[in-house]
Amino acid sequence: MAIAQAGNNGGSAESGGGPYRVMVVDDSAVVRGLITKTIESDKEIEVVRSVGNGKLAVDSIGQNGIEIVILDIEMPVMDGLTALPEILKIDPSIRVIIASTLTLRNADISMRALELGAADYIPKPTTRELSSGYDFKSELINKIKAHGMAMRGKTKRPAVTPREEKKISTVASSTSKSYQMSDVKLRPIPAVFSPQILAIGSSTGGPQALFKFFGALDPNFNLPIVVTQHMPPTFTRILAEHISKVTSLTASEATSGDRLEPGHIYVAPGDHHMIIRAEAGAKVIGLNQDPPENFCRPAVDPMFRSLVKVYGEKILCLVFTGMGTDGSRGAKEIVTAGGVAIAQDEATSVVWGMPGATAVSGICSEVLPLDDMAPYVNKLALRTAA
Repeated sequence: MAIAQAGNNGGSAESGGGPYRVMVVDDSAVVRGLITKTIESDKEIEVVRSVGNGKLAVDSIGQNGIEIVILDIEMPVMDGLTALPEILKIDPSIRVIIASTLTLRNADISMRALELGAADYIPKPTTRELSSGYDFKSELINKIKAHGMAMRGKTKRPAVTPREEKKISTVASSTSKSYQMSDVKLRPIPAVFSPQILAIGSSTGGPQALFKFFGALDPNFNLPIVVTQHMPPTFTRILAEHISKVTSLTASEATSGDRLEPGHIYVAPGDHHMIIRAEAGAKVIGLNQDPPENFCRPAVDPMFRSLVKVYGEKILCLVFTGMGTDGSRGAKEIVTAGGVAIAQDEATSVVWGMPGATAVSGICSEVLPLDDMAPYVNKLALRTAA
C-alpha cells in the first residue's frame, strides 16, 4: 500500500483551530472502533461521530462541526454510494474519504464515488490488519490531515477547542510542506519545442482530475500518454477503464512489453513502477518492484526519469493534484533535458503538494487551473513534428 507525504495548504490543526473533526461510518462496530482508535492516536484528529449506516451519516451532517467523513461502501439501510451525494448536498465543503476492501467490485464503486464528489479513497484492510497494520494507519492519518489542511485553507472554518495532546510521529506531521503561488516563477517554453510524448503524475484528487482532463483532450490527440497515479493494485485497472469512458482515446493498465502507440493512454499498475525504454527501434514499457520512492510504488519520478533517456527534450509532463513531492525531481530532469513541465494550480488542486513542489522549483512553463490544462496541451501538441 502506497504511503504519500502530506502537502500543506492550510496549516496544522493547531494553527487552524484545533483537531480535525472526523465522522466514521461503517456497519461494523468493531471496524468503527479500530478506525477511531487508529486516527485518534494522532493529537491533531478527533472522531466526533461514529455511525453504522449512510442514513445516520446524512442525519449527522451539520452537527459537531464534522469536516471529514470516512465512509464505508456496503452498509444496510443506506449504502455509501447513496449517502455520498446526500452528504455533499447538505455541506459541499466536507471531504469524504471512501473506505473499501480491495475487490474489483468495490474498486469500481470507489471510482464511481470519486466521480460523484468523494475527495479520496483508502483500501480497507481486514480486521486483523486494522489492529496491526502501520501502513494503513499512516496512510489514513496522512489523508485526513492533508484534506483537513486543504479544506481549512479554502473554507476558513471556525476554530474549535483543542483536545489534550497525545504525542505520535507520522509521515504527514514530520514532512509536510507549504507552498505559495507567490513563490512561482515561470520559464519560457523552448522556441522549437515539439513533444513526442505526454507524461502525467498524480495522487490525491488525481482520478477526478484525470477524468476531467481526458474528457477535454482533443479526440484526435496523437501522442502516446503515460500516467502514474498513486493507487493500489486492482484500482489502477478500474481507473484505466473509467478513463476510457470519458475520452475517445484508448486507456489501459500497462503491462510489461507494451509498445507505446500514438493516442493510447497507459496507466501504471498498482505496486509497480512504470518505466519506458528503447527496444529494437520501439518505445517499450517496463515494470518493476524496485523500492518505493517518495513513499510510493508506483511513483512518478522513476517514470519521468526514464523518459529523459528515451525521448530527450521531446517530453511534455504534467503534475496534477497530490500529497507530497513525487514528480518534482523527475520533472526537473525533464526540463533540464529541454522538455516542458506544467503544474496544476493551487485553487483547483485537492492537495497542492506534488504540483506545488514542482511549481515553486522554477521549472514550470505554466501553472494552470485544471479546466485550462487540456486546451493548453491540445495547443502544444500541434507543434509536434510530422
